[in-house]
Amino acid sequence: MNESKKIAVIGGGSWATALAKILTNEKGSFINWWMHNEVSVAHVLRYRHNPKYLQSVEFDLERINISTDLRDMIGQSDIIIIATPSAYLFEVFKDFPKELFKNKVVFSAVKGIIPEVHEIPGQFFQSHLGVDEDNIGIICGPCHAEEVALERLSYLTIACQDEDTAEYMAEKMACRFIKTTVSDDIFGTEYSAVLKNVYAIASGICAGLGYGDNFQAVLISNAIQEIENFIDEVNPIHRDVNSSAYLGDLLVTAYSKFSRNRTFGYMVGKGYSVKVAQMEMDMIAEGYFATKSLIEIKKGYDVEMPILEAVNNIIYEKISPLIEIKILSDRMS
Repeated sequence: MNESKKIAVIGGGSWATALAKILTNEKGSFINWWMHNEVSVAHVLRYRHNPKYLQSVEFDLERINISTDLRDMIGQSDIIIIATPSAYLFEVFKDFPKELFKNKVVFSAVKGIIPEVHEIPGQFFQSHLGVDEDNIGIICGPCHAEEVALERLSYLTIACQDEDTAEYMAEKMACRFIKTTVSDDIFGTEYSAVLKNVYAIASGICAGLGYGDNFQAVLISNAIQEIENFIDEVNPIHRDVNSSAYLGDLLVTAYSKFSRNRTFGYMVGKGYSVKVAQMEMDMIAEGYFATKSLIEIKKGYDVEMPILEAVNNIIYEKISPLIEIKILSDRMS
């Protein structure tokens, strides 16, 4: 894939904004950028930054074609990077004509599960949008949007079964403060990116309850084992879960002050109700929606996932975090 491809970023949140910054940074790539909010589009065109997310990032408007016309943005582009919250994906694309995705490469930067169909985005693109499996890719961390805005050194894994496509996107996204690696494990990396959000909620709950670093180390050690057991069941190929795309992404999400999933869990651990915690954050914690879907998906596999079940019991079954984490702690080693 040597010829230049037109790239679209779909989404207006912090991660979509970070991706737009990465792609238009020092290499000067041109992108099509779709946002749902007309006010935000007008603000970017006038003031060169997103009014709601990563406001310190200033864009060169000569490198961006920004619009609220989703069909036009996708129609103009060869590679589509979807970075909208998973809770909105079904509504955005449920009536979208499949022919507009013909021969397009679609990368997911979502890190969530579509709750209406209990599918990870890669599966959704294939089953509902008709995207060929070889044209589906994943962009995952460890990488927080806030640190991209600050241009702190960060790492991305670009996964696609077509090696040339993965290499092309890795080259486009590599810059002074972003290093990239490639992988062909699209299902493993995507499920891992979803699961780590649930375990970040667990980490936050435990922190809110007053558990210390010693317990957190055991919790995350058990969490990476759960991730490995689950993705090996779903897609049994050789992979090293101790690499940055799996363990690294889990660590940064479970421990970072920028992690909205950890923040959400911390508030629940402190006694906030789920509804109040969501309202206070004013941002979507992907792990909240993913937990319920993962419980449904897990029913089809013979794998034990006590941390996932504990988070589900707390945020959906309304079991006391104090009681549930005590039970969980007795199961871990």
